[in-house]
Amino acid sequence: MKTVHGNTVGLKPRQRRDLEHLYKRRIDQNAVVVPLVANRMIALSLETDRQVGILVDRTGRITHVIVGDASRVWIPDLGRERAGHSRLRGLRLVHTHPGGELLDLDDILDLTRLRLDLVAALMPDATRTNPHVNAIYPVYAPGTPDPYEKLGPTPLSAFNLDFQDMVAALEEELRRARTDLPAGKDGRAILVGASTSRSSLGVAGLEELDSLSRSAGVSVSCRIHQRRSRLDPNTIVGKGKLLEIITRSITDDADVLIFDHDLTPKQARAISAFTDMRVIDRTQLILDIFAQRARTNDGQLQVELAQLKYMMPRLVERDDALSRLTGGIGGRGPGETKLEIGRRRVRERVARLEDRIDKLARQRRQRRKRRQLSGVPLAALVGYTNAGKSTLLNTLTGSDVPAENRLFATLDSTTRRLRLASGRTLVLADTVGFIRRLPATLMSAFRVTLEEISDAAVIIHLLDASNPEADMHLAAVEGILGDMGLGSIPRIVGVNKTDRADPDVLDRLVALTGGVALSSRTREGAAPLLERLDDVLGRLVFTSPPVS
Repeated sequence: MKTVHGNTVGLKPRQRRDLEHLYKRRIDQNAVVVPLVANRMIALSLETDRQVGILVDRTGRITHVIVGDASRVWIPDLGRERAGHSRLRGLRLVHTHPGGELLDLDDILDLTRLRLDLVAALMPDATRTNPHVNAIYPVYAPGTPDPYEKLGPTPLSAFNLDFQDMVAALEEELRRARTDLPAGKDGRAILVGASTSRSSLGVAGLEELDSLSRSAGVSVSCRIHQRRSRLDPNTIVGKGKLLEIITRSITDDADVLIFDHDLTPKQARAISAFTDMRVIDRTQLILDIFAQRARTNDGQLQVELAQLKYMMPRLVERDDALSRLTGGIGGRGPGETKLEIGRRRVRERVARLEDRIDKLARQRRQRRKRRQLSGVPLAALVGYTNAGKSTLLNTLTGSDVPAENRLFATLDSTTRRLRLASGRTLVLADTVGFIRRLPATLMSAFRVTLEEISDAAVIIHLLDASNPEADMHLAAVEGILGDMGLGSIPRIVGVNKTDRADPDVLDRLVALTGGVALSSRTREGAAPLLERLDDVLGRLVFTSPPVS
């Protein structure tokens, strides 16, 4: 005999046997439920004061019998979904509402999250012979206000629905509605953002999150933004919007949610539990990009340190195994939980990484001292990510540093020597790109790399004039430099990408910053930039004079 799932504690042996006997019944393939099974379920539900449910496949076979409490049933783990895109799970849920309640949000969530064919509630009538049926089935047509269609409540004898034709039409509709997007190497994602202001910052944030996601190798399905009077403390966007997101994930075959927010561990768990999807926040996405880009030993150590510091507060119990005590000699008694062992090992690894990074910092400081004693000044290229810093380094020095048109294409710091027209020699350093709301874990881990900027005689701030958010990028970079205490270092602003920028915008940015218009790709404006650089360095005092 098959198992009765759910809340079986306190059931009498006869009640349990009656529930198990439901497995022997068959449902007509074209019917949602047959009267004999419906009436038996209602009788058992009223007798036990618990909801009783069944899961039925498309052949009419009852695959699960479920018992809940007075208010709901909990569906057991159903395993993997049916293979192939645009497919429902091939199961319908029929359960009792002994108090006569209509289907609620929990039922809608079960329908959408589990990709069920249909969810139906059976409500007793006065005679207990003809229960009423309240049903919902999914709808995936674009523009529909709700992701489901309601039926009833209607007496079972008058409930007319050709079930097989309905699910065939549903799956055909799902195939038509599904957006045909190329799959990324790390899945397909829905981008989610929310804001409380009336400005365009929330939408602009999703634009940048889109670029970050594609840079990480994720295929973006769609972007969803919500304006709220206040952000939901548990889920950022609220349950109603999450329900819409779940439905969209089905039509777009998306399995990842990426939030343009830094989620707390509690929020990430709540959203994941509600949607049954993988949830990533903005910091985690940036860390993943850094992990892909790091090539040198320095960069890999710093990325690992940042990831571990991000992970530490998120090490929580995921299943019962983490709460078991270690066994064996020395492990009896209170002992140490697996969770605590995991945290301790992470702390030990963080300490080792910090020691190694401190050694690297000392080595870098020694190299900088030797460079300072030689009288060779340092010019640091800084700017928002994808502003064209690596391309400019290649253009000015004849190098072949990898440069791509995507965010954080270059992560590891690179230095090259450059001789100016006056004969003066300097070291030009390409640094990691900045970004708004730069994660604190990255700032801390990359302090060794960013120390290069603090020793610079001059900072060349490269600004992408072709980006519609250029003003915000300018403010973000200057804010980060100010937070690092580098506001007093002489600054030259290179207003980059003249070959792509709107001329009026370009003129305004040059006037605003007092900078030099240039194109790092075509070398346009490179000579005026070098002249400005030579002039600034000429007004500074160094250990040795320029070479004549």
